[in-house]
Amino acid sequence: MLQKEVQLAVDKGEMLPLMEEFYTIQGEGFHTGTAAYFIRIGGCDVGCHWCDVKESWNADLHPPTATDVIVANAKKYAETVVITGGEPLTWDMSLITAKLKQAGMKVHIETSGAYSVTGNWDWFCLSPKKMKLPVQSAYDIANELKVIVYNKHDFQFAEEQAAKTNKNAILFLQPEWSKKEEMTPLIIDYVMNNPKWRISLQTHKYLNIP
Repeated sequence: MLQKEVQLAVDKGEMLPLMEEFYTIQGEGFHTGTAAYFIRIGGCDVGCHWCDVKESWNADLHPPTATDVIVANAKKYAETVVITGGEPLTWDMSLITAKLKQAGMKVHIETSGAYSVTGNWDWFCLSPKKMKLPVQSAYDIANELKVIVYNKHDFQFAEEQAAKTNKNAILFLQPEWSKKEEMTPLIIDYVMNNPKWRISLQTHKYLNIP
C-alpha cells in the first residue's frame, strides 16, 4: 500500500525522484557564470550516447523525495533554481515550480523537450536530441535553444531545430565535451559565418566545479 501511495504522489508531482541537488555556478548557455541551485531529477529514456550523467536515467535508483523538502533546501541557497535531469519533463513539474515561485525564486529548466511541457518557467532552455525530438510547445516557449555538436552533421540538425523554434529564442552551439578539441574550431567558424548563433562552453568543467 505504501508503494502505491508513493507512486501516486510521484504522479501528482508531490514527490520526485531526486538524484542530487547542489549550489553552484551555471556553466552553460545564456546564464553562464551566474549562481544557481541545481535540482537534478532522475528518469530519462531519450538515450544520448554521450550523456555525462547516465546514472540519472533509471528513476528507480533515485529516492522519491517530497517536493516541499526540495523547495525548502533550495530556499536556503539561491534566488535562481535550475531543474535538470535526466529529463525533468518526464514528471509533472506544475507543483514544484508553483512552490518555488511562491518562495520568491526564479525557476529555470534544462530539457530535451521530448515530453509535454508542464510547470511555469522563468527560463526555458531547450536542448533537442535527434533520438526523441521536442514537442511543439517546447519550441514555442523556448527562451534558449542549445544544440550539442558531436559531429559535422549536427550543424544541419541545429538549423533544422532553429527553424522550428520561436523567433525570440537565443541560439547556442555547444561542443560535446569529449569532442571539444575537434568541434570547437568548427563551431567558431560556423558562428562567424552564421552570426545568429552563439557559442556555449561547459565552463563548469574547465573550472572543475559541479
